[in-house]
Amino acid sequence: MRTIEWTDGAIEIIDQTALPAAERRLRLSTVDEVVDAIRRLAVRGAPAIGVAGGLGVAIAARQYAGDPAGLAAAVQRLEHARPTAVNLARGVRMAAAALPEGPEAVLKAALELLDAEVSASQSMAQRGADLVGELCGAAPRMLTHCNTGGLATVTGGTALGVITELFHRGRLGGVIASETRPLLQGARLTAWELGRLGIPYRVAVDGAGPFLMARGEVDAVIVGADRICANGDVVNKVGTYAHALGARAAGIPFLVVAPESTVDNATASGADVAIEDRPDREVLEFSGAPVTPAGAAAVNPAFDVTPCHLVTAIVTDERVIRPAG
Repeated sequence: MRTIEWTDGAIEIIDQTALPAAERRLRLSTVDEVVDAIRRLAVRGAPAIGVAGGLGVAIAARQYAGDPAGLAAAVQRLEHARPTAVNLARGVRMAAAALPEGPEAVLKAALELLDAEVSASQSMAQRGADLVGELCGAAPRMLTHCNTGGLATVTGGTALGVITELFHRGRLGGVIASETRPLLQGARLTAWELGRLGIPYRVAVDGAGPFLMARGEVDAVIVGADRICANGDVVNKVGTYAHALGARAAGIPFLVVAPESTVDNATASGADVAIEDRPDREVLEFSGAPVTPAGAAAVNPAFDVTPCHLVTAIVTDERVIRPAG
């Protein structure tokens, strides 16, 4: 199953905001619809929004044919729909580089990006499973955070792709999916994907992760990334840093799996990354119902930065990086 496709002149995605209650596909045929889908997390995950951004440029090339100013503005809106994941801007720029050659060239570039992400998922799964076996031996028990499967890429996934490969090899001892507050990407999306794959799992509240590691119930933490800085700092869903600290205290590997397209050598460290702040209501409400007193305020960073010295290894589709070494 591909969670993002180009069909008859439009982007088709699985609406991640509807899961797990409903499996609903959305058809995005305008730039406004693509930007809205990215901002409200109907499509999310660094590789997936990179592909959506590239295909969005293909839509823009058709929608704004003969309107250079409108086209330029549309490309800017796509590029800046969300600020933290490097893949979005990269995907938009790669597709936009073909604009002088016409709409068909833009679409070709965007579809090549989609195919590259599929291939990257396959490579990361193999390389990552090999590394986990090297570090943890047979049947490791893994903890993962947020959602890093096909929903976050196109198919396969990053960290969840490695978990799936371990399962297929008969070398997975168990999976704990951290729920991932406030929007529950782990409880809603990762659990949904694991269930479809037939992989047994348990869901834990985010704060339980470090204690479960200390209690000896986790052999390795494995996560994805929205940006990997030049020094090896990892920007990922908020809550990742706490799991990295827990892994260090427990003496277990903390592994990051992400395609080369997520490596940003132009950004020196996590201190240089603009961290997206999302609306207060995501914290103050649950399913639209208030959970705090009237007038309460929230702080809601979507991502955090895990310093490179806490990272055991970064697995990409091309290599293994060991920043802590």
